[in-house]
Amino acid sequence: MGDSSSEGNGIVVDEALQLLGFKFTLISPTKVTGRLTVTKHCCQPFKMLNGGVSALIAESTASLGAYCAAGYKRVACIQLSINHIKPAILGDEVEAEAVPVQVGRSIQVWEVKIWRTDSLTPDKKQLVSTSRVTQLSNLPTPSEMNSYADAVKLFSKL
Repeated sequence: MGDSSSEGNGIVVDEALQLLGFKFTLISPTKVTGRLTVTKHCCQPFKMLNGGVSALIAESTASLGAYCAAGYKRVACIQLSINHIKPAILGDEVEAEAVPVQVGRSIQVWEVKIWRTDSLTPDKKQLVSTSRVTQLSNLPTPSEMNSYADAVKLFSKL
């Protein structure tokens, strides 16, 4: 599909994740995926992926999916629960996948998994973390956010 800056055409889907080098590979109302190379900018002092970065990935990918599923109406995270299973270390590539567990009119629940991947053996992924993200959905959307909805719609069609 593209990346979080949509291949240089100026669309920024998530600025915080973009700053860390996260690249979205799929954005839809039923799944959001992306990849990140673990760099020094997202590591804690022991050269492992910071748990806060994993939480940022979880909340951001789930929120983006929930936003699409809500018909591009504002959502707000009200609960994030994350379990860190195995470390990802400096230089590792991680892959995130957010999928809905329940999409209701006012509450959505999404599950996000982050795996450490190996380009030589793509079938062998190791679970780094698993998260549950609960969102309030269908909230009033400020008119200045219309351009953001247009950008997300454009990106998801690339």
